[in-house]
Amino acid sequence: MLSGCKVGAIVFFVSDLARSVAFYRDTLGLPVEVIEGHDGAFAMAQVGELSLVFIAQPVRAGESPVVVFSLDGGIDDYAEALAAKGVEIVVPVGESPDGGLSLDFVDPDRNALSLHQDAGRPRRR
Repeated sequence: MLSGCKVGAIVFFVSDLARSVAFYRDTLGLPVEVIEGHDGAFAMAQVGELSLVFIAQPVRAGESPVVVFSLDGGIDDYAEALAAKGVEIVVPVGESPDGGLSLDFVDPDRNALSLHQDAGRPRRR
């Protein structure tokens, strides 16, 4: 079902955004940008075509990092297909911090996974 998708981002929930920005920027040398989203500030760094996203929020074991699969569209179709296969959806389709749409679910070991599509893409294929 996701074989045509690519991993577009890895999302890290962090306890201190400024500390994480400093680590990834100053220690690891990645270009990190702090962005003001509709739910508050978050940060992004690029590693090739892969985005690292840092969101300040309380973190519990097993919830971070989140592997995010990028979609060209059809997120509602993917949501229905996952639910039909018995996949536990932990956050239904909704607006993501960047204005696109996302859906969060877990694998059998409760590892967090997400689907994301950019704003303006069709919700159905």
